Amino acid sequence: MEIIANNKKAFHDYFISDCIEVGIALEGAEVKSVRQGGVSLLDSFVTVKNGEMFLKNAYIKPYEKANVFKVDERRTRKLLLHKNEILKFERTVKEKGFSIMPTKLYINKSGKVKLEIGLAKGKKLYDKRQTLKEKTIKRDIERYSSKR
Repeated sequence: MEIIANNKKAFHDYFISDCIEVGIALEGAEVKSVRQGGVSLLDSFVTVKNGEMFLKNAYIKPYEKANVFKVDERRTRKLLLHKNEILKFERTVKEKGFSIMPTKLYINKSGKVKLEIGLAKGKKLYDKRQTLKEKTIKRDIERYSSKR
């Protein structure tokens, strides 16, 4: 598995649970651009509309060598997953107040571009501080133990 893009901001701002791998409908030379790493998942989110899921505001850089078929960088892209999975996510969003966030974009072993999405619950400011504190302590312990 080759990870192309991580959404670190999602893990900083939200508690992520129930991650699932989904396909993504790409057009034209977008796949080549993804393979080169021209992707950003910052400020992107997933919506459910008419029983389908869509990835909004994700940036895929236009492929330089494409000459005819150029698409909008931040267009809405359809996500490919089973109907029962869509209904499960939609129910959780409506009932419990979760959001659906993309966490990472990668190429799996068979060469297909996949997106990992998860249910996200917003963190409070003190949760973010606690996470940073734990990360700093862990880094200091690793740094100290590697010197010995």
